[in-house]
Amino acid sequence: MLELRTLSKCFGGVQAVRDVSFAIEPGEIRGLIGPNGAGKSTLVNLISGLLRPTGGEIVLDGRSMTGLRADQCARNGIARTFQNLRLFSSLTVEQNIDVARQAGHDPALIDAALVEFGLTRHLARPAGALAYGDQRRLEIVRALALAPKLLMLDEPAAGMNEEETAALGQSLEWVRDAADCALLVIDHDLKFIMTLCHRIAVMDMGAVIASGDPAEIARNPEVIRAYLGDAGGDDAPQPTELVH
Repeated sequence: MLELRTLSKCFGGVQAVRDVSFAIEPGEIRGLIGPNGAGKSTLVNLISGLLRPTGGEIVLDGRSMTGLRADQCARNGIARTFQNLRLFSSLTVEQNIDVARQAGHDPALIDAALVEFGLTRHLARPAGALAYGDQRRLEIVRALALAPKLLMLDEPAAGMNEEETAALGQSLEWVRDAADCALLVIDHDLKFIMTLCHRIAVMDMGAVIASGDPAEIARNPEVIRAYLGDAGGDDAPQPTELVH
């Protein structure tokens, strides 16, 4: 579905993304983790067309997306949410979704998604008046209204409690099945990522340092050094905690 070929991005003398190559299969839920500043959000910005790569290629479903604008990427099947919410806060929930729904092709899917994410009772409310978790869920449904082939979620579980996070994971599995799209999920909640994702890529200093299933990632010494060690000391999550 998605293939990245030695993708790179430089900001002046800083190389934020370095020769990143991996593929996401149709229907896959891929996790992307790494310490702060590893280049995860920059990578998503490159894939979604918000940034132009310095080098390399982005291929979606056999077609090059390299250098396309964000609106062109969206129309070709790449949708995303943001680490910092970007809703139209003064518009209602329904109006937020209608902005994206015009480009989509399956109104019945969005109606079902509103039910799945518990938003039907909020359709007439301004998006800015929703609880934080509902705003996160609204942003996901709005992205889904674009009828994407690839849905990228940047910190979708941020600010959610354990119960909300578990429900979100179930809803994202529903999205994968109902919308027939692949997902790329960035999140700092490692248990959420390890439970949800089929495979995980780990970034550090702009490069992918490991890729594999959750059990492989949890045992990888480079991951432990670069990512888990950042949590610090005896309270740092241990690899076995991330698998179970």
